[in-house]
Amino acid sequence: MTTGANEPDRGIGGISRPAAARLSWSLWALVVTLTALSLLLLVLNRSHPNVPTFEWWLGNSTIVVDATVGAIVASRRPENPVGWLLCLAGVTVSTSSFASQYAIYTLLARPGSLPGGEALAWIAAWQLPIMNGIPVLYLLLFPTGRLPSRRWRPVAWLTVAFVVVGVVLAALSPGAYLGSLGPIRNPLGIEGLTDIYRAVFFTMAPLLIVAAVLSVFVRLRRSVGIERQQLKWFAYAVAAFAVGIILISVIEAVETPSWFERAGVAFFTLAGAAYPIAIGIAILRYRLYDIDRIVNRTLVYGSLTVMLALVYLGSVVGLQAALRALSGQESTLAVVASTLVIAALFNPLRRRVQALVDRRFYRRKYDAAKTLEAFNARLREVTDLDALGGDLVGVASRTVQPDHVSLWLRPDTEHGARSAPLEQPGYLK
Repeated sequence: MTTGANEPDRGIGGISRPAAARLSWSLWALVVTLTALSLLLLVLNRSHPNVPTFEWWLGNSTIVVDATVGAIVASRRPENPVGWLLCLAGVTVSTSSFASQYAIYTLLARPGSLPGGEALAWIAAWQLPIMNGIPVLYLLLFPTGRLPSRRWRPVAWLTVAFVVVGVVLAALSPGAYLGSLGPIRNPLGIEGLTDIYRAVFFTMAPLLIVAAVLSVFVRLRRSVGIERQQLKWFAYAVAAFAVGIILISVIEAVETPSWFERAGVAFFTLAGAAYPIAIGIAILRYRLYDIDRIVNRTLVYGSLTVMLALVYLGSVVGLQAALRALSGQESTLAVVASTLVIAALFNPLRRRVQALVDRRFYRRKYDAAKTLEAFNARLREVTDLDALGGDLVGVASRTVQPDHVSLWLRPDTEHGARSAPLEQPGYLK
C-alpha cells in the first residue's frame, strides 16, 4: 500500500522536505562513518590479547539499520518525529561505540598513540542514558508521531527527566561504564556518585521501557483500520525479539552446543534489527497488509518446524535404541528412516496445521472460505436463476460483509422480461 499525494511539505520546526532529506541522510552518513571506524578500532584492539573487548560492539553495529530506517522516514515524513528520533539514536549509539573503542585503543592497547583518549572516554561515559531514553520516546510516539493520549504526557516528561539526570550523573560517575571499558575510569568522576547513578539507571530504565511497550499495545487494543495494521508490524517484531531473548537466556543458563549458541546469537541480533524495519514499514505504509500473511505463515511453519523436529528426534532416539537392542551396535538406518518419515509427514501435517491456524486465529477468513466452497458446490446443482441470485447475495453478505448488497441482472431482451434486483442488508463486524 502506498501513501497518498496530499502530504505535508514541511516537517518539525518548519523544515522543508529537501532540507529534511539532506539533514537525515547526512546524519546517516555520520552514523555509518562512526560505526566503520569503531569496527576498525575493534580489530586493532583485538590484536592486543591483554586488552578488554568492548562487549556491546555487535549490537551497537546494527544501529546502522535504525539510522537507515530513520533517514528514509525523516526524508519522506519529516513531520513525524519518530524518524528523527531513530536518526538521533543512530548518532548516539555510533558515537558511544567510536568513543569507547577509541578510548580502549589509546589508553590501553597503545597508550598515548592518539590524542584525546580521556576526552573520548568521558564522552563515552554519558551516552547510555540517552541510548535508553530515545527508544522510549519513539515508542510512545509510534506510529502517528503523537502520544496515545494526554495521560501519557507524564511518562514522556519523566523520560526526558531521566535522560537529563542520567547524563549529569554519568558524566560525573567514575564507574559510569558499568565495566564495558575494563579498567578505564571516568576522568571527571566523583567518588560516591556511581551508586546513585546505578540506582537511578537500573530502576528507571526498565520501568520506562515497559511503559513504552505497554503504550504500543494499548494503541493496538484501541486501534482500527490502517493504524491497527501499522501496530501489527511492531507487535510481530517485538514477538520475534522476545523469542531471541528466550534463546539468549537459554544459552546463558545451560550448556548448549556451539551451533545452537551461534544460531541463537544470530537470531537475537537479527530480531533486534527487525523492529526498526517494522517501524519504517508501518510509518511509510509500504505493503502494510502483508503482515497478516507473514503472521499466518510464521504460525504455520513455526509450529510445523517444532512438531517435525520433535518427531525426528523421537524417531531417531527410538530407532537407535531398538537397533542397539537387536544388533548391539548403532546404525545410520535410524537417521535415514527418520528422514523418510519427516518427508512423508511434511505436506499432510502442513495442511492440518494451516487449517488449525486458520480456524483458530483467522476465523472470519476460514468461515468465508467454507462459505465459498459450499456455494461453488451448489452452482453445479442449481438451475433456477432467481434462487442462485439469492444465494449469491447471501454469500457476498456473509464473506465480504458490506453495509448493503444489491444484485442487478441484465435484462432478457429476447423474451421482453427484466429480472428484478435482489437486495439484502449487509452488516459489519
